[in-house]
Amino acid sequence: MSTPDVRPHRGGVYALVVAATVTAVLAVLAIWVQRQVLDGDNWTASSSRLLEDPAVRTAVAGYLVDQLYANVDVAGELRARLPAQTKGLAGPAAGALRNVAGNLAIQALERPRVQAAWEQANRRAHARLIQVLDGGGSVVGTANGTVSLDLRGLLTELDNRAGIGGRLAGRLPPGAANLVVLRSNQLKTAQNVASALRPLAIGLTALALLLYALAMWLARGWRRQALRASGVGLIVAGVAALLARRAGGDQVVDALATTAAVRPAIASVWRIETSLLQNVAQATIAYGVVGVLAAWLAGPTSWAVATRRSLAPYLRDPAWAWGGLAVVVLLLLAWAPTQALRQPVTALLLIAILAVGFEALRRQTAREFPEGERRLSAQLRMAVSRRGNGATAPVVPVPAAAPADPVDRLERVAALHERGVLSDEEFVAEKRAILDAAGPVPAAPA
Repeated sequence: MSTPDVRPHRGGVYALVVAATVTAVLAVLAIWVQRQVLDGDNWTASSSRLLEDPAVRTAVAGYLVDQLYANVDVAGELRARLPAQTKGLAGPAAGALRNVAGNLAIQALERPRVQAAWEQANRRAHARLIQVLDGGGSVVGTANGTVSLDLRGLLTELDNRAGIGGRLAGRLPPGAANLVVLRSNQLKTAQNVASALRPLAIGLTALALLLYALAMWLARGWRRQALRASGVGLIVAGVAALLARRAGGDQVVDALATTAAVRPAIASVWRIETSLLQNVAQATIAYGVVGVLAAWLAGPTSWAVATRRSLAPYLRDPAWAWGGLAVVVLLLLAWAPTQALRQPVTALLLIAILAVGFEALRRQTAREFPEGERRLSAQLRMAVSRRGNGATAPVVPVPAAAPADPVDRLERVAALHERGVLSDEEFVAEKRAILDAAGPVPAAPA
């Protein structure tokens, strides 16, 4: 009679888990875009890593040299400076200088001082890009229906280092060395996405966690299975985000790589700019693994029961239990291995979920093991303390206030002996006291 009622209930819970998993995938992608595009520190860090990549440096150097030769008559500049008898060598010299200029550009981009200047320039450019996404800016502007990044400063530096004359700045046309980021048909979409992602990154994360929590709350009587399903859902969400990163990278590289020469640079740009997406996806998988392990710890397997048995005396004591959890939480906050632990809202939500699960484990352990191993007699604790201080301690038996089941008491004392809390003599004395308290073993029937 009850089976028809249980199956729809389980189906509804699993539907919530599936919805939460889909939301988690969207949350991972939203977090990546929000933190990569709208966060100045992450933008600057990734831009610095771009310049440190050899393939990207080579591509940027090649672009600057191409812009130099496309906008300036290098052969004419050399011809004007050469003596009359060598003016005919201006053409070949300009061709040879092209290779020299490429090497000089790469060397300049490798210098720590240039890379530090690049980092600061990217930080300023990001601030102006945010202005563009909000409606306009100066250096990164929306003139002529495009969003562009002006690289004429680097081009002028290349001109000076190549020895062409340092008069390039006044000869560059307005569109020279302008790297187009967005075109007019993409600008409005980018502005809408930027404005939408500000609240969605945190909102989708909170919604996914709340859906998982609601599924476990509704799964009365089988919450451990719901917790395991939620952990698997988080693992699936993280793996799906990693697969999306890989598939998206293949499409982006194929779409932007017009020649085989620039393909390594584009692949490097995608890899670096999506490294944060990889970190968020891996953190999501880690949260899922924690959920699956928590479900296992609350399960009926022999290892899980033995683990709860060994933790029982500490979980029963609120000072030990919550003090230990507080230490773990503080260590996690100080370490901050994931982005979620670095944001106040998501960090508080994760701590709340951890606290609820920890309390559920405490109550389950208290029901299963009402008498903890730490309930030793005062005499025995004194004996262990004396032995730890190097003093000779008398062997003191455990009084009859210990658990009623002799087998259970023997198992507990054996566990203490294996962990080194009791010496061999103390273990023998405790075992003898337990057997004496249990009384004579009844004779088997004839």
